[in-house]
Amino acid sequence: MKDRIARRAVLKAGIGLGAAGIFGARAPARAQARTKPLRLGVLTDMSGPYSNIGGPGSVEAVRMAVEDFGGRVRDLPIEVVTGDHQNKPDTGAGIARRWIDLEGVDAILDVPTSSVALAVQHVTREKGIATIFGTAAIESLTSEECSPTGIQYVYDTYSIANVTAKAAIANGGDTWFFVTADYGVGHAMEKMVGDVVTASGGKIRGAVRAPLGTADFSSFLLQAQASKAKIVAFANAGNDTVTSIKQAQEFGLVSGGQRLVGLLMFLSDIDALGLEAAQGSLFTTSFYWDADEEGRAWSTRYFARMKRMPNDVQAGLYSAVTHYLKAVQAAGANGIDAVRWMKDNEVSDFYARPGRIGQNGRMYKDMYLVEAKKPSESRKPWDYLKIVATSPASQSFRPEADSKCKLRA
Repeated sequence: MKDRIARRAVLKAGIGLGAAGIFGARAPARAQARTKPLRLGVLTDMSGPYSNIGGPGSVEAVRMAVEDFGGRVRDLPIEVVTGDHQNKPDTGAGIARRWIDLEGVDAILDVPTSSVALAVQHVTREKGIATIFGTAAIESLTSEECSPTGIQYVYDTYSIANVTAKAAIANGGDTWFFVTADYGVGHAMEKMVGDVVTASGGKIRGAVRAPLGTADFSSFLLQAQASKAKIVAFANAGNDTVTSIKQAQEFGLVSGGQRLVGLLMFLSDIDALGLEAAQGSLFTTSFYWDADEEGRAWSTRYFARMKRMPNDVQAGLYSAVTHYLKAVQAAGANGIDAVRWMKDNEVSDFYARPGRIGQNGRMYKDMYLVEAKKPSESRKPWDYLKIVATSPASQSFRPEADSKCKLRA
């Protein structure tokens, strides 16, 4: 009898502590509240092909969000740590495990390179750690590989393919040729855009696969030129996008009447290319710094720190971290409870007006089709883009009801 009473007492105490949350917000008086800092880990590419997309710029955007939040949450200091995964899935997963198991990191952020993102999500799903993807594009993060603690905040392969392809086709771009990065996200973008093109009555004239880090695209571009396709689409990213588009201009594709489309392109790419080479390029983005006064105000503050304007990844990470810190403050916990709060509460800021996070972890917000200006159209530094069209969230992303994620409502 005494043993049964003792077991009930232990069970009751365990339930009470389990419901308390990591910050002890609902703990019994005898439970010890957390005292260690909330630690945010920015896991990114610090010096490789995607370092201008995420990299140091992502780290600075996260630090800005922490500072603007006051540097503390539930009276605990907030710390930002950084890691370079070198675009290697085993390295990224290893850093994530070390951070969680040994260094007390509470949330992991950014994670360029889709193969690394999928490996990290496997770890954080197992550990119950919040993970907010800024740079990773592959849609499976919020589809068949979704996680109850994972959020894909900025874009995905479906949205960038869907918005860009439909707009280009509507403007007469009914024949396409692909220069595709020979890895998962490149293949995914080519397939998604190809499906949109063929469903709209267009034709695919051909495709070539280029390894990551290709320095000479000449053979691929000659095939694109010979195809006489109206649209030459670059299903790559980072330094590969910059190199391939610059060489396409040199080979005379644009002067010969073909139009260049970047399927995963960023403001930082336009800066690296220069408007002379980038002019006329179409791509989809979730944010442009000069679109309105509120965005300009935040971007000017970012520029003062980085000496460059933010792209949509960096603006999105600032928004996402702010929303996450509000969740921690409200929920009194930093794992799945915080992520649930994020899904239950709308985002309304300079980045998303409004935005909502689905049960599958996908952020739904308006997207923008943009075109790189001619040099003569640019009136000031970083005046690189013009917004051609706004695509509502409902038309940009795959409907949540069609997601393969088993977490959806």
